[in-house]
Amino acid sequence: MRRVALVTLVVDDYDDAIRFYTEALGFRLAEDEPRPDGSRWVVVEPGTEQGAGTGLLLARAKDDGQRARVGDQTGGRVGFFLHTDDFARDHARMTAHGVTFLEDPRHEPYGTVAVFQDLYGNRWDLLQPAA
Repeated sequence: MRRVALVTLVVDDYDDAIRFYTEALGFRLAEDEPRPDGSRWVVVEPGTEQGAGTGLLLARAKDDGQRARVGDQTGGRVGFFLHTDDFARDHARMTAHGVTFLEDPRHEPYGTVAVFQDLYGNRWDLLQPAA
């Protein structure tokens, strides 16, 4: 079976990113290993089981070019889609943890959705697909 296992997300700081994704979004820290060059291999995943969804490789920006991309990796478009089985629960939890939603929840033919920003400004959809 083929699947996208990881997507790289360029961040300013490993620990701030880990805290946001684990505490505010409820991801689990799957890996956090030092690398010989002083960087770290940091992977967070949605859900509680390893491999339950595509993981994010949190990669600290190494130069000015990468730092310029932090928070704008998709040119201002929604670039990430976080599916949930309980929109109201996750929306309330995320709001309580200070996640910025850019719109009120809306009901579309494909499900309930609202756009939010991660701590860097990348845009995400929180989406409960229609049954």
